[in-house]
Amino acid sequence: MIYLQLFLGFLKVGLFAFGGAYAAIPFIREVVLSYGWLSDEMVTYIIAVSESTPGPIMVNMATYVGATEGGILGAALATFAVVLPAFIIILLIMVIFRSLLKNQYFSAVLAGLQPCIIGIIGATGAYMIYKNVLFETAGVISLDIKTLVLTLLLVAAYTAVIKFFKKRVSPIIFIIVSAVAGVFVYGI
Repeated sequence: MIYLQLFLGFLKVGLFAFGGAYAAIPFIREVVLSYGWLSDEMVTYIIAVSESTPGPIMVNMATYVGATEGGILGAALATFAVVLPAFIIILLIMVIFRSLLKNQYFSAVLAGLQPCIIGIIGATGAYMIYKNVLFETAGVISLDIKTLVLTLLLVAAYTAVIKFFKKRVSPIIFIIVSAVAGVFVYGI
């Protein structure tokens, strides 16, 4: 039964997660929490680990959840299920790609989806910052100063590089810098 749940749950994620991995995080969170595979706090940790390991976030999360819930077969099924819709869609798009891009209505739909995807990614980032900066202990909400300062420093560094050097920061370098800063602030 767990194998069918893993397959259907992550197939759902793969089918309805538009806008890439970051835009899919709220949907992944909803599916994983609805099946009771992880707690909300654990989902946040797994997202952080998935971002800093090679591969797409959705694949890394599916593999992790599948492995913890169903072993190697569970990991394989969850991973297969999450990539299957994209694989099929890409094959179909390649077949009809040329005619679709020339269609003005299709181009309009793609242009209309861009602001939605940006909003979803921004909301996910804000939610993750909120969940990591504020925490609740015995019914009292507290502020984690270390996390807040580290977040502000990373945002300031990222902004400074863009503003003063007129260069974009590679996501890989930013993840490495964030990981090193996290080790220094929190220890191993």
